[in-house]
Amino acid sequence: MKRGGDDGAKRRAGESAADTVDDGMVVGLGTGSTAAHAIRAIGRAVDGGLDVAGIPTSYQSRALARESGVPLTSLSEAAPDVAIDGADQVAGRVLIKGGGAAHAREKLVDAAADRFAVVVDERKLVDALDAPVPIEVLPAAREPVAGAVRDLGGDPDLRAAANKDGPVVTDNGNLVVDADFGRIEDPAGLAREVAALPGVVEHGLFVDLADEIHVGSDDGVEVLEF
Repeated sequence: MKRGGDDGAKRRAGESAADTVDDGMVVGLGTGSTAAHAIRAIGRAVDGGLDVAGIPTSYQSRALARESGVPLTSLSEAAPDVAIDGADQVAGRVLIKGGGAAHAREKLVDAAADRFAVVVDERKLVDALDAPVPIEVLPAAREPVAGAVRDLGGDPDLRAAANKDGPVVTDNGNLVVDADFGRIEDPAGLAREVAALPGVVEHGLFVDLADEIHVGSDDGVEVLEF
């Protein structure tokens, strides 16, 4: 495959996963630019007669689904047959997510789905995860969690909002600490340690949840299945 990382590669990945959605399914709708292409594609299919319902993982995905004409439901009403979501890095079945600060709700929906389809362009594939791990924390837990991250060998950084003063605030009303652990040799072990820290709502390590990965490039899509 010709290597690609532009919007065309993302679109192809998102549309590839959307093509697997069948009539009558409940679909988890991920957050981010690549998942957005899947939501738009599902909306076009709904306009053509496809009968589905979506479970959004963020305010952003909810708004896009409504704009695209995708009917919505919730986890209290139905379980997803499939969840379609992006990732910031992919190493086999292990992901780092949370670039959009929606990873707590994303993990809830993705883990509840019968099938979790990850949509990325080729730039997201790595041999080993090494990107900072987003950690959603209760506001009062910011400093204790930062100290605990340092004890685990990480470098914590409170995520600042891009277009306003102050930190990023999640849809859940919490803060995000991006923890740089360098090359992560044991993602499952680190996931357990971070999850156990008091004040942590959720972290962006998604371990062994992915069932398939739709990898977009300049000339097509490769689907990796597990």
